[in-house]
Amino acid sequence: MDTTQLDDLITWLADGARSHVGTELFMAETCERMVAAGIPLFRVGVFVSTLHPSLMGRGFIWRAGAGVTLGSMAHGEDEGDEFQLSPLFRVFNEGIEVRHRLGGIESGNIPFLADMRNEGSTDYIALPLHMSGGDTQASSWTTRDPDGFSDAQLDGLRRMMPALTRMIEIHLLRHMGAGLLDNYVGARAGARILAGQIRRGHTETMQAVIWLSDLRGFTALSDRLQPEHVVDILNRYFDCQVPAILEQGGEVLKFMGDGLLAVFPVAENEEDLTAVCGRVLEAARASRSAVEQLRWAGTNLAEEQFRFGLALHVGKVLYGNIGGGDRVDFTCIGPAVNLAARLEKIAGKLSRTVVASAAFVDASKDDWTELGEFPIAGFARAERVYGLADETQP
Repeated sequence: MDTTQLDDLITWLADGARSHVGTELFMAETCERMVAAGIPLFRVGVFVSTLHPSLMGRGFIWRAGAGVTLGSMAHGEDEGDEFQLSPLFRVFNEGIEVRHRLGGIESGNIPFLADMRNEGSTDYIALPLHMSGGDTQASSWTTRDPDGFSDAQLDGLRRMMPALTRMIEIHLLRHMGAGLLDNYVGARAGARILAGQIRRGHTETMQAVIWLSDLRGFTALSDRLQPEHVVDILNRYFDCQVPAILEQGGEVLKFMGDGLLAVFPVAENEEDLTAVCGRVLEAARASRSAVEQLRWAGTNLAEEQFRFGLALHVGKVLYGNIGGGDRVDFTCIGPAVNLAARLEKIAGKLSRTVVASAAFVDASKDDWTELGEFPIAGFARAERVYGLADETQP
Protein backbone atom coordinates (compact mmCIF):
# COMPACT_ATOMS: atom_id res chain seq x y z
CA MET A 1 0.00 0.00 0.00
CA ASP A 2 1.26 3.49 -0.91
CA THR A 3 1.11 5.42 2.36
CA THR A 4 2.15 8.65 0.64
CA GLN A 5 -0.93 8.59 -1.61
CA LEU A 6 -3.10 7.70 1.37
CA ASP A 7 -1.66 10.65 3.32
CA ASP A 8 -2.40 12.92 0.34
CA LEU A 9 -5.98 11.65 0.28
CA ILE A 10 -6.42 12.35 4.01
CA THR A 11 -4.99 15.86 3.53
CA TRP A 12 -7.38 16.43 0.60
CA LEU A 13 -10.33 15.38 2.77
CA ALA A 14 -9.21 17.48 5.72
CA ASP A 15 -8.91 20.47 3.38
CA GLY A 16 -12.54 20.12 2.32
CA ALA A 17 -12.20 17.98 -0.83
CA ARG A 18 -12.81 21.21 -2.73
CA SER A 19 -12.23 19.80 -6.20
CA HIS A 20 -15.73 18.25 -6.10
CA VAL A 21 -18.71 19.93 -4.50
CA GLY A 22 -21.23 17.32 -5.70
CA THR A 23 -21.64 14.27 -3.48
CA GLU A 24 -21.42 11.65 -6.23
CA LEU A 25 -18.22 13.10 -7.72
CA PHE A 26 -16.70 13.55 -4.27
CA MET A 27 -17.40 9.93 -3.39
CA ALA A 28 -16.11 8.65 -6.73
CA GLU A 29 -12.83 10.53 -6.44
CA THR A 30 -12.35 9.37 -2.85
CA CYS A 31 -12.78 5.71 -3.81
CA GLU A 32 -10.60 5.99 -6.91
CA ARG A 33 -7.80 7.61 -4.90
CA MET A 34 -8.03 4.83 -2.34
CA VAL A 35 -7.66 2.24 -5.09
CA ALA A 36 -4.68 4.17 -6.44
CA ALA A 37 -3.18 4.08 -2.94
CA GLY A 38 -3.34 0.28 -3.01
CA ILE A 39 -6.62 -0.57 -1.27
CA PRO A 40 -8.32 -2.99 -3.72
CA LEU A 41 -11.91 -1.80 -3.40
CA PHE A 42 -14.73 -3.32 -5.44
CA ARG A 43 -17.78 -1.77 -3.79
CA VAL A 44 -18.18 1.06 -1.27
CA GLY A 45 -21.41 2.13 0.38
CA VAL A 46 -22.25 5.15 2.49
CA PHE A 47 -25.58 4.96 4.30
CA VAL A 48 -27.09 7.89 6.17
CA SER A 49 -30.36 8.52 7.96
CA THR A 50 -32.11 11.70 6.91
CA LEU A 51 -35.04 14.00 7.66
CA HIS A 52 -37.65 13.33 5.01
CA PRO A 53 -41.41 12.68 5.21
CA SER A 54 -41.17 9.55 3.04
CA LEU A 55 -37.58 8.31 3.38
CA MET A 56 -35.78 7.02 6.44
CA GLY A 57 -32.37 7.05 4.79
CA ARG A 58 -30.30 7.27 1.64
CA GLY A 59 -27.46 5.21 0.26
CA PHE A 60 -24.57 6.14 -2.07
CA ILE A 61 -23.00 3.11 -3.72
CA TRP A 62 -19.70 3.22 -5.64
CA ARG A 63 -18.56 0.26 -7.74
CA ALA A 64 -15.24 -0.02 -9.50
CA GLY A 65 -15.68 1.05 -13.11
CA ALA A 66 -19.35 1.92 -12.66
CA GLY A 67 -19.36 5.17 -10.66
CA VAL A 68 -21.89 6.08 -7.98
CA THR A 69 -25.57 5.13 -7.81
CA LEU A 70 -28.14 6.40 -5.34
CA GLY A 71 -30.64 4.42 -3.30
CA SER A 72 -33.13 5.07 -0.54
CA MET A 73 -34.99 3.32 2.25
CA ALA A 74 -38.59 4.21 3.06
CA HIS A 75 -39.85 4.56 6.61
CA GLY A 76 -40.65 1.11 7.97
CA GLU A 77 -38.21 -0.82 5.75
CA ASP A 78 -35.70 -0.80 8.60
CA GLU A 79 -38.08 -3.07 10.50
CA GLY A 80 -37.83 -5.85 7.92
CA ASP A 81 -35.72 -8.99 8.35
CA GLU A 82 -33.41 -8.15 5.45
CA PHE A 83 -32.15 -4.98 7.08
CA GLN A 84 -32.11 -6.31 10.64
CA LEU A 85 -30.00 -9.30 9.54
CA SER A 86 -27.53 -7.06 7.70
CA PRO A 87 -24.23 -5.89 9.20
CA LEU A 88 -25.37 -2.28 8.86
CA PHE A 89 -28.05 -2.87 11.49
CA ARG A 90 -25.34 -3.51 14.09
CA VAL A 91 -23.29 -0.54 12.92
CA PHE A 92 -26.23 1.86 13.25
CA ASN A 93 -27.39 0.46 16.58
CA GLU A 94 -24.11 -0.46 18.29
CA GLY A 95 -21.61 1.83 16.54
CA ILE A 96 -19.12 -1.01 16.03
CA GLU A 97 -17.09 -2.48 13.18
CA VAL A 98 -18.48 -5.61 11.54
CA ARG A 99 -16.26 -7.77 9.32
CA HIS A 100 -17.08 -10.89 7.31
CA ARG A 101 -14.76 -13.02 5.24
CA LEU A 102 -16.93 -14.06 2.32
CA GLY A 103 -15.14 -17.21 1.26
CA GLY A 104 -16.66 -19.45 3.95
CA ILE A 105 -20.17 -20.27 5.05
CA GLU A 106 -20.51 -17.69 7.85
CA SER A 107 -22.39 -15.29 5.56
CA GLY A 108 -24.80 -17.90 4.27
CA ASN A 109 -27.72 -16.80 6.46
CA ILE A 110 -27.30 -13.09 5.65
CA PRO A 111 -28.90 -12.35 2.26
CA PHE A 112 -26.83 -9.23 1.52
CA LEU A 113 -23.51 -10.96 2.20
CA ALA A 114 -24.58 -13.94 0.12
CA ASP A 115 -25.27 -11.53 -2.76
CA MET A 116 -21.85 -9.95 -2.35
CA ARG A 117 -20.20 -13.36 -2.39
CA ASN A 118 -22.10 -14.26 -5.55
CA GLU A 119 -20.72 -11.10 -7.18
CA GLY A 120 -17.20 -12.29 -6.45
CA SER A 121 -16.48 -10.33 -3.26
CA THR A 122 -14.07 -12.01 -0.87
CA ASP A 123 -14.00 -9.68 2.11
CA TYR A 124 -16.38 -7.18 3.69
CA ILE A 125 -16.09 -4.66 6.50
CA ALA A 126 -18.68 -2.18 7.77
CA LEU A 127 -17.31 0.84 9.61
CA PRO A 128 -19.25 3.37 11.69
CA LEU A 129 -19.25 7.06 10.81
CA HIS A 130 -19.36 8.88 14.15
CA MET A 131 -20.91 12.29 13.56
CA SER A 132 -20.10 15.38 15.59
CA GLY A 133 -23.65 15.51 16.97
CA GLY A 134 -23.32 12.07 18.55
CA ASP A 135 -25.30 10.08 15.97
CA THR A 136 -23.80 7.24 13.95
CA GLN A 137 -24.04 6.62 10.22
CA ALA A 138 -22.53 3.66 8.36
CA SER A 139 -20.15 2.74 5.58
CA SER A 140 -19.29 -0.59 3.97
CA TRP A 141 -16.23 -1.71 2.02
CA THR A 142 -15.76 -4.87 -0.08
CA THR A 143 -12.97 -6.29 -2.19
CA ARG A 144 -12.58 -9.01 -4.79
CA ASP A 145 -8.93 -9.54 -3.99
CA PRO A 146 -8.39 -13.31 -3.49
CA ASP A 147 -6.65 -12.64 -0.18
CA GLY A 148 -9.23 -10.13 1.04
CA PHE A 149 -8.14 -6.98 2.88
CA SER A 150 -4.74 -7.06 4.50
CA ASP A 151 -4.21 -5.74 8.02
CA ALA A 152 -2.30 -2.77 6.58
CA GLN A 153 -5.15 -1.95 4.20
CA LEU A 154 -7.71 -2.10 7.00
CA ASP A 155 -5.50 0.15 9.14
CA GLY A 156 -5.38 2.57 6.20
CA LEU A 157 -9.18 2.58 6.00
CA ARG A 158 -9.49 3.23 9.72
CA ARG A 159 -6.90 6.03 9.57
CA MET A 160 -8.85 7.75 6.83
CA MET A 161 -12.25 7.49 8.55
CA PRO A 162 -12.18 10.64 10.73
CA ALA A 163 -11.44 12.96 7.78
CA LEU A 164 -13.89 11.10 5.54
CA THR A 165 -16.60 11.22 8.22
CA ARG A 166 -16.33 15.00 8.55
CA MET A 167 -16.76 15.43 4.78
CA ILE A 168 -19.69 13.00 4.68
CA GLU A 169 -21.31 14.98 7.52
CA ILE A 170 -20.95 18.19 5.52
CA HIS A 171 -22.55 16.61 2.45
CA LEU A 172 -25.28 15.06 4.60
CA LEU A 173 -26.16 18.43 6.14
CA ARG A 174 -26.31 20.03 2.71
CA HIS A 175 -28.62 17.32 1.40
CA MET A 176 -30.82 17.50 4.49
CA GLY A 177 -31.06 21.29 4.33
CA ALA A 178 -31.98 21.31 0.65
CA GLY A 179 -34.37 18.40 1.13
CA LEU A 180 -36.21 20.02 4.03
CA LEU A 181 -36.63 23.26 2.10
CA ASP A 182 -37.90 21.28 -0.88
CA ASN A 183 -40.41 19.44 1.33
CA TYR A 184 -41.66 22.51 3.16
CA VAL A 185 -41.53 25.37 0.67
CA GLY A 186 -41.02 23.72 -2.74
CA ALA A 187 -38.04 23.18 -5.00
CA ARG A 188 -37.91 26.63 -6.63
CA ALA A 189 -38.46 28.52 -3.39
CA GLY A 190 -35.95 26.29 -1.61
CA ALA A 191 -33.31 26.97 -4.25
CA ARG A 192 -33.87 30.72 -3.89
CA ILE A 193 -33.59 30.53 -0.11
CA LEU A 194 -30.34 28.54 -0.29
CA ALA A 195 -29.03 31.07 -2.81
CA GLY A 196 -29.49 33.82 -0.22
CA GLN A 197 -32.95 35.24 -0.97
CA ILE A 198 -33.93 35.34 2.70
CA ARG A 199 -34.50 38.99 3.58
CA ARG A 200 -38.04 40.05 4.36
CA GLY A 201 -39.43 42.01 1.42
CA HIS A 202 -37.05 40.35 -1.03
CA THR A 203 -39.52 39.52 -3.79
CA GLU A 204 -39.81 39.27 -7.56
CA THR A 205 -42.66 39.47 -10.01
CA MET A 206 -43.41 36.51 -12.25
CA GLN A 207 -46.17 35.40 -14.55
CA ALA A 208 -47.76 32.13 -13.49
CA VAL A 209 -50.77 29.90 -13.78
CA ILE A 210 -52.37 29.85 -10.35
CA TRP A 211 -53.97 26.68 -9.00
CA LEU A 212 -56.23 27.06 -5.96
CA SER A 213 -58.34 24.16 -4.73
CA ASP A 214 -60.22 22.97 -1.69
CA LEU A 215 -62.17 19.95 -0.48
CA ARG A 216 -65.94 20.30 -0.55
CA GLY A 217 -67.74 19.85 2.76
CA PHE A 218 -64.56 19.80 4.79
CA THR A 219 -65.96 21.79 7.72
CA ALA A 220 -68.88 19.40 8.22
CA LEU A 221 -66.57 16.43 7.72
CA SER A 222 -64.09 17.58 10.35
CA ASP A 223 -66.91 18.33 12.81
CA ARG A 224 -68.08 14.70 12.92
CA LEU A 225 -64.74 12.88 12.79
CA GLN A 226 -61.85 12.41 15.18
CA PRO A 227 -58.93 14.79 14.42
CA GLU A 228 -56.59 11.92 13.47
CA HIS A 229 -59.13 10.72 10.92
CA VAL A 230 -59.36 14.21 9.45
CA VAL A 231 -55.58 14.32 9.06
CA ASP A 232 -55.63 10.94 7.31
CA ILE A 233 -58.30 12.12 4.87
CA LEU A 234 -56.44 15.35 4.13
CA ASN A 235 -53.21 13.48 3.43
CA ARG A 236 -54.99 11.12 1.04
CA TYR A 237 -56.78 14.05 -0.59
CA PHE A 238 -53.57 16.02 -1.14
CA ASP A 239 -51.96 12.85 -2.54
CA CYS A 240 -54.56 13.10 -5.30
CA GLN A 241 -53.16 16.46 -6.40
CA VAL A 242 -49.53 16.99 -5.42
CA PRO A 243 -47.91 14.26 -7.60
CA ALA A 244 -49.86 15.47 -10.65
CA ILE A 245 -48.88 19.10 -10.00
CA LEU A 246 -45.19 18.28 -9.60
CA GLU A 247 -45.16 15.99 -12.63
CA GLN A 248 -46.42 18.84 -14.81
CA GLY A 249 -43.88 21.39 -13.57
CA GLY A 250 -45.89 23.09 -10.85
CA GLU A 251 -44.78 24.05 -7.38
CA VAL A 252 -46.96 23.60 -4.29
CA LEU A 253 -46.67 26.69 -2.11
CA LYS A 254 -49.29 26.26 0.59
CA PHE A 255 -51.53 23.79 2.36
CA MET A 256 -54.22 25.91 4.03
CA GLY A 257 -56.45 23.54 5.96
CA ASP A 258 -58.13 21.73 3.08
CA GLY A 259 -56.93 24.35 0.59
CA LEU A 260 -53.96 24.03 -1.74
CA LEU A 261 -52.13 26.84 -3.55
CA ALA A 262 -49.75 26.01 -6.38
CA VAL A 263 -48.14 27.97 -9.19
CA PHE A 264 -46.86 27.02 -12.64
CA PRO A 265 -44.31 29.67 -13.72
CA VAL A 266 -44.42 30.73 -17.37
CA ALA A 267 -42.15 32.76 -19.62
CA GLU A 268 -43.24 36.06 -21.14
CA ASN A 269 -44.62 34.79 -24.43
CA GLU A 270 -47.92 33.35 -25.60
CA GLU A 271 -46.48 30.07 -26.87
CA ASP A 272 -45.02 29.16 -23.49
CA LEU A 273 -48.25 30.16 -21.75
CA THR A 274 -50.32 27.87 -23.97
CA ALA A 275 -47.97 24.95 -23.30
CA VAL A 276 -48.06 25.54 -19.55
CA CYS A 277 -51.86 25.76 -19.54
CA GLY A 278 -51.97 22.42 -21.35
CA ARG A 279 -49.82 20.82 -18.66
CA VAL A 280 -51.95 22.39 -15.93
CA LEU A 281 -55.08 20.86 -17.46
CA GLU A 282 -53.41 17.45 -17.56
CA ALA A 283 -52.71 17.81 -13.84
CA ALA A 284 -56.27 19.03 -13.21
CA ARG A 285 -57.85 16.05 -14.98
CA ALA A 286 -55.53 13.60 -13.21
CA SER A 287 -56.39 15.18 -9.84
CA ARG A 288 -60.11 15.16 -10.60
CA SER A 289 -60.00 11.47 -11.49
CA ALA A 290 -58.00 10.62 -8.36
CA VAL A 291 -60.38 12.49 -6.05
CA GLU A 292 -63.37 10.78 -7.68
CA GLN A 293 -61.84 7.42 -6.74
CA LEU A 294 -60.92 8.51 -3.22
CA ARG A 295 -62.51 6.44 -0.48
CA TRP A 296 -61.82 6.43 3.23
CA ALA A 297 -61.42 3.22 5.24
CA GLY A 298 -63.53 4.50 8.12
CA THR A 299 -66.89 2.76 8.55
CA ASN A 300 -69.02 5.89 8.29
CA LEU A 301 -67.35 7.17 5.13
CA ALA A 302 -66.58 3.97 3.27
CA GLU A 303 -68.97 4.89 0.45
CA GLU A 304 -68.94 8.67 0.74
CA GLN A 305 -68.00 10.53 -2.45
CA PHE A 306 -65.30 13.12 -1.98
CA ARG A 307 -65.42 16.20 -4.19
CA PHE A 308 -63.15 19.17 -4.61
CA GLY A 309 -63.16 22.50 -6.41
CA LEU A 310 -60.31 23.90 -8.46
CA ALA A 311 -59.87 27.41 -9.88
CA LEU A 312 -57.32 28.20 -12.59
CA HIS A 313 -56.14 31.68 -13.46
CA VAL A 314 -53.20 33.37 -15.19
CA GLY A 315 -51.59 36.54 -13.94
CA LYS A 316 -48.68 38.35 -12.35
CA VAL A 317 -47.79 37.35 -8.80
CA LEU A 318 -45.33 38.74 -6.31
CA TYR A 319 -43.12 35.83 -5.27
CA GLY A 320 -40.81 36.00 -2.28
CA ASN A 321 -40.36 36.63 1.46
CA ILE A 322 -43.21 38.14 3.45
CA GLY A 323 -43.63 38.14 7.22
CA GLY A 324 -43.21 39.89 10.55
CA GLY A 325 -40.12 40.27 12.70
CA ASP A 326 -37.76 37.37 12.11
CA ARG A 327 -40.57 35.02 10.99
CA VAL A 328 -40.92 35.02 7.21
CA ASP A 329 -42.77 32.93 4.68
CA PHE A 330 -41.87 32.30 1.06
CA THR A 331 -45.14 32.67 -0.82
CA CYS A 332 -46.92 34.52 -3.61
CA ILE A 333 -49.46 37.30 -3.32
CA GLY A 334 -51.24 39.74 -5.57
CA PRO A 335 -54.60 40.45 -7.21
CA ALA A 336 -54.25 37.39 -9.43
CA VAL A 337 -54.07 35.11 -6.36
CA ASN A 338 -57.05 36.90 -4.82
CA LEU A 339 -59.05 36.43 -8.02
CA ALA A 340 -58.24 32.71 -8.09
CA ALA A 341 -59.52 32.42 -4.51
CA ARG A 342 -62.79 34.13 -5.50
CA LEU A 343 -63.17 31.85 -8.52
CA GLU A 344 -62.78 28.78 -6.33
CA LYS A 345 -65.74 29.93 -4.23
CA ILE A 346 -67.77 30.41 -7.41
CA ALA A 347 -66.91 26.84 -8.43
CA GLY A 348 -68.55 25.65 -5.22
CA LYS A 349 -71.69 27.69 -5.81
CA LEU A 350 -71.98 26.29 -9.34
CA SER A 351 -71.25 22.70 -8.20
CA ARG A 352 -68.35 22.58 -10.65
CA THR A 353 -65.04 20.84 -10.11
CA VAL A 354 -62.77 22.83 -12.46
CA VAL A 355 -63.40 26.46 -13.36
CA ALA A 356 -61.14 28.96 -15.08
CA SER A 357 -60.86 32.66 -15.72
CA ALA A 358 -61.08 34.22 -19.18
CA ALA A 359 -57.30 34.77 -19.06
CA PHE A 360 -56.68 31.05 -18.62
CA VAL A 361 -59.26 30.02 -21.22
CA ASP A 362 -57.83 32.46 -23.80
CA ALA A 363 -54.45 30.74 -23.46
CA SER A 364 -55.83 27.21 -23.38
CA LYS A 365 -56.65 25.07 -26.39
CA ASP A 366 -59.16 22.97 -24.49
CA ASP A 367 -62.97 23.00 -24.79
CA TRP A 368 -64.69 25.23 -22.27
CA THR A 369 -68.28 26.15 -21.48
CA GLU A 370 -69.06 29.70 -20.41
CA LEU A 371 -70.84 29.62 -17.06
CA GLY A 372 -71.67 33.31 -16.87
CA GLU A 373 -70.34 36.64 -15.71
CA PHE A 374 -70.01 37.12 -11.97
CA PRO A 375 -69.21 40.08 -9.75
CA ILE A 376 -66.00 39.48 -7.80
CA ALA A 377 -65.74 40.85 -4.26
CA GLY A 378 -63.00 43.45 -4.09
CA PHE A 379 -62.71 43.83 -7.87
CA ALA A 380 -64.20 46.64 -9.93
CA ARG A 381 -65.13 44.46 -12.89
CA ALA A 382 -67.16 41.28 -13.17
CA GLU A 383 -65.34 38.16 -14.38
CA ARG A 384 -66.44 35.67 -16.99
CA VAL A 385 -66.13 32.16 -15.57
CA TYR A 386 -65.73 28.97 -17.59
CA GLY A 387 -66.06 25.28 -16.85
CA LEU A 388 -64.57 22.30 -18.63
CA ALA A 389 -66.90 21.08 -21.36
CA ASP A 390 -66.29 17.43 -20.47
CA GLU A 391 -67.54 17.92 -16.93
CA THR A 392 -71.10 16.86 -16.24
CA GLN A 393 -73.28 18.57 -13.68
CA PRO A 394 -73.81 16.57 -10.46
